Amino acid sequence: MLFTVVVISVLVAADQLTKYWATLALAPNGSAPFLPGIMELRYVLNDGAAFSMLGGKEWGRVFLIVLTSIAMLVILFLLFFRRSSMNRLCYAALLPIEAGGIGNLIDRVLNGYVVDFFATTFINFAVFNVADCFITVGFALLVLYYILEERKNHRANAAKAEGSGQQEAGEGARPNDGR
Repeated sequence: MLFTVVVISVLVAADQLTKYWATLALAPNGSAPFLPGIMELRYVLNDGAAFSMLGGKEWGRVFLIVLTSIAMLVILFLLFFRRSSMNRLCYAALLPIEAGGIGNLIDRVLNGYVVDFFATTFINFAVFNVADCFITVGFALLVLYYILEERKNHRANAAKAEGSGQQEAGEGARPNDGR
């Protein structure tokens, strides 16, 4: 349990520190080069969800706070009370999702918006932050977990069906007495 608290705390702190840095360093100028041709650092205040959905609406802000709070409580419950029955990959996936959700929730509750600052320059894409990266990595790990579990279940069911098929074939056969 301590490990879970420490990891989530470190990830949330990393998110909050980078947002603080972006506010100090980027807010006056708005943007700065980062990886030429790939990404720049661009200061954006996002009062909506991904791609600014629900932005500019007070009910949208409240909805996002309530939805995120519920999701974070459910994940915390899983991490603290279902850890012993949880696969390691699933556990590893939920940690960054929890930290990213908490990081963005802190901003939304305290400021009414989230500070975003990573902007891709090679494609037109939403500006995002470290918490968004944590959430994305966590969901990618969760998808990987479900794919691996599905493969494992498929193999187990195939083996069970094969074993069941051999047993059924053997039930009606007469014993071989050597004739």
